[in-house]
Amino acid sequence: MGRGAPVVTAAGGGGAAVGAAARALRAVPVPLALVAMIGLAGAVLGRVYAGPLLTWLVLGAAAGSVLVSVAARRLPSWLVAPVSVLAMVGWTAWSLRLTATRAELPGGLAEVTADAAVNGIPRLLTAMIPVEPTPDTVLVPLVAAWLAGLAGAEVAMRAGRVLLGYLPPVLLYAAALYVVGPNADPAIGPTLALVAVAVLGLAVPARGAAGADAAAGLAPAVRAAVRARLAAASAAGLTVVLGLVALLGPLVAGQVDGRPVDPRRYVEPPQVETLDENPLIRISGWALNPGQQLLDVRTQRPGPPDSAPAPDPGPGAAGRPVPIRLAVLSDYDGVTWRVGATYRNAGRILPVTAPAPESTVETVRQEITVAGLSGRLLPAVATPRQVTGARVAYDPTTGTLIRPEGLTPGLRYSVTSALETPDANLLATADVPAGEGVARVLRVADGAPDPLRRLAAQLAESNGAPYARAAAVEQFLAEHYRLVADAPSGHAYPNLNFFLFGPRNAGGQRGTSEQFAAAFAVLGRLTGLPTRVVVGFRAAGDGPVRAGDAYAWPEVLFEGLGWVPFDPLPRPDEEPRPVEEDFRPAPEDPPPSEVPEPTVEPTATPEPVAAPGGPADAGPSTALLVGGGTGGMLLLVVAALLTLLLMRRSLTRGRLERGDPGQRIAGAWREVTDALRLAGHPVGGDLSASEVAARARAALPVGADVEELAGLLNQTAFAPGTASAEQAARAVATAGDYVAALRAARPWWRRLLWSVRPGPLRWPR
Repeated sequence: MGRGAPVVTAAGGGGAAVGAAARALRAVPVPLALVAMIGLAGAVLGRVYAGPLLTWLVLGAAAGSVLVSVAARRLPSWLVAPVSVLAMVGWTAWSLRLTATRAELPGGLAEVTADAAVNGIPRLLTAMIPVEPTPDTVLVPLVAAWLAGLAGAEVAMRAGRVLLGYLPPVLLYAAALYVVGPNADPAIGPTLALVAVAVLGLAVPARGAAGADAAAGLAPAVRAAVRARLAAASAAGLTVVLGLVALLGPLVAGQVDGRPVDPRRYVEPPQVETLDENPLIRISGWALNPGQQLLDVRTQRPGPPDSAPAPDPGPGAAGRPVPIRLAVLSDYDGVTWRVGATYRNAGRILPVTAPAPESTVETVRQEITVAGLSGRLLPAVATPRQVTGARVAYDPTTGTLIRPEGLTPGLRYSVTSALETPDANLLATADVPAGEGVARVLRVADGAPDPLRRLAAQLAESNGAPYARAAAVEQFLAEHYRLVADAPSGHAYPNLNFFLFGPRNAGGQRGTSEQFAAAFAVLGRLTGLPTRVVVGFRAAGDGPVRAGDAYAWPEVLFEGLGWVPFDPLPRPDEEPRPVEEDFRPAPEDPPPSEVPEPTVEPTATPEPVAAPGGPADAGPSTALLVGGGTGGMLLLVVAALLTLLLMRRSLTRGRLERGDPGQRIAGAWREVTDALRLAGHPVGGDLSASEVAARARAALPVGADVEELAGLLNQTAFAPGTASAEQAARAVATAGDYVAALRAARPWWRRLLWSVRPGPLRWPR
């Protein structure tokens, strides 16, 4: 017996150790489930962040909060919260310091923390996706994750209410889904993982409850009643759960493919100041004070990246001045151009847009120090890719930046940009986009003066290709107007009308780059070109950028090439030519249906003077005079009609039979457009050949193949000298067939007057 006592003691000690280990293992699943659920919330939110840093920080907050509650489970409940909050402050401070260092944000930890505490929620909801982990974008998720872990652990482990303890992590997960909104794919996998983790946590009994029988130790009759009652309660609970699944399952499943609401639409993004809403009006003020220093710039141009070879831009490309953009103005209401950008808070790394396939991409790095420039618009070379030294908001549509806090003297920041140069060889044949996507930059506000419309039509008359139209507007402005520094600001319709057509001795036909760029953009839109106005600075290299370096320039959007800048400013060494009468648009022709038919005014017949003498000396009789006058008038009308008929036939023969094949194709095209105008379907000079062909097909659905003639016309325009005599003969035959069919479709009296209408003789060629 003496020997057996130690054995029993050892067995008892071993049993106690096993029991303690079992209890410890049973206590592990619930904390692990809480940590995993909060970590999944961080993973869901991290889908809109750049890199995995936020997910790891949230997971650390989850583990830290739950471990503090586990370690302090023997302390009074009122003491756990302060201890956990102190640990949260430490983890949050370390995380903010880490993210501030990685983002290279200026200022100390206290300054960064205060800014993040004040602006954390609005910046999180207005930040550009992918969101860079910075102090202001990680503070709210970290604090929310820690508090969810603290609340869940205390309720689940201290109070023993595991299901209720899951509520804070689930609410955090739902909040993460709401913040992400439609900006990421549906989180089906993480949601299933959340449910699985919660079920595993619930499946493991709490301390000491494993295998316990609630009816143990009771009398048999009572034990049977208790067990029956427990079974009934379990069955009722299972029935309720299954019923809820049956009712809510289809509703939840139907929301999987639905588009969630984006909470960002309820938060106003950063805005520009009134001063920056239209920086175009600042050009004239800067021009009057050209010596004012606005910026100081240091530029590095290492060249295009090796991974993206591009065509040679030509000699001297690397040494050309780099234009620094301040603002892009896309909206014009007939009074003023405005910045229509939507800015989102962004980190150092900005979203990358794919460059045009045939463009030269050059990396430009600049260090810019603000001197006298005010407002919020942040100057940078197009298109910025990385910004350090300043907190910015970015608009990817225009590629422009603002500093929400405003510019201050001495502010220094660095910008790395991808400067694109389109292949000039592709411009001549490039088309411009159309449709709702570019309606904003094609819109012409109501009230455009008639002289502007007629000038645009005249410039586009002989320039069917989009680039040719843009070049014609650019050349017209550069050759006929004077660039001055003292012109008053203004680019509303009346200002542009006076700039283009006002008398020189009264201040017309002279302006700053404001008027040149605005006039180009408006005339371009009137000819069907998508245009916008850009305000910026010329930077010849390193050194100060002064107010005299500020200027505005227009840009045109081409398919496959992007926005291409144009320079309508006159050359410094050239004297502008006067706007001759040939360049002043004549009044528009009335519609063909209103063109008066040729008439000849009757010649006044002198009244007979009674001669002295009797009836034998009297003049011709009245009948003879009336008959002679009527006959003479008819002869004059017939002569006029014959003359018009011969002139029209001579014009047609000259177009279709004379010149090289290219000239004959162009003449055949003129016959088609004149016929459309005679038939009451005029086409404007701002339409391309394919657009005119489509209208011709609409006017006469069954007839000659005008599309082929349009293709031949484009060939002669873009590849002169390549048309053959056979192609010219086919074009002549096509035009003849179409004109004949179009004429045959007119009423009989219009067919009679078709060949003697004088319109084609005086319409612009």
